[in-house]
Amino acid sequence: MGKFFLVILIIIVLIVIWLISTYNGLVRSRNTVDEAFSTMDVYLKKRFDLIPNLVEAVKAYAAHEKETLQAVIAARSQVQTAGTQEARLEAENALSGTLKSLFAVAEAYPDLKANAGFLDLQQQLKKVEEDIANSRKYYNGSVKAYNNKCQTFPSSFIAGTFRFEPRTMFEVSREEERENVKVEF
Repeated sequence: MGKFFLVILIIIVLIVIWLISTYNGLVRSRNTVDEAFSTMDVYLKKRFDLIPNLVEAVKAYAAHEKETLQAVIAARSQVQTAGTQEARLEAENALSGTLKSLFAVAEAYPDLKANAGFLDLQQQLKKVEEDIANSRKYYNGSVKAYNNKCQTFPSSFIAGTFRFEPRTMFEVSREEERENVKVEF
C-alpha cells in the first residue's frame, strides 16, 4: 500500500511539474510576441513620424496631386486612431499602400527626384521599411511559435484554462501588393 501511494505521489508531482513548465513556456512565448510587437512598433512609429516631412516635400512639387497626398494623410490618421492591435496592423497595411502611390507620383517629377531633402527622406523611409520588414518577420515567427503552443495538444489545455489567446500575424494585404500603382496627370 505504501508503494501505491508513492507511485501516485510521483505521478502527481510529474503532472504538476508539467503544468508549471507548460504554463511558464506559454508566458515566455507570449512575452516574446509582445516584445516583437514593441520592436516592430518602434519602426512603425519612425515611419509614421517621417510621413509628414515626406508629404510636405512632395506638396511643394506636386501641388495638383491632392488626392494622393490626402490618401497618405488619411491612412496615417487611421493608424493613429486604431483601437486594437489587429486594427493597427490593418491600418499599417493601408498606409504602406498609400506610400507606394506617393512614390509613384514622385517618380513623375524629375525636380523632386533630384531634390536632396526628398532623396534623404526617401532613403530614411526605405531604411525604415527594411527594418519594418525584418521586425515583421521576427514578430510573425514569434506569433507562430506562440500560436503553436496555444493550439497544439496537450498545451492547448493549459492555454485554454488560463486564457492564452492566439495572436494575429502581421500580413500585408495581397490585393494591395499585387495592384500596380496608377499615376494619372
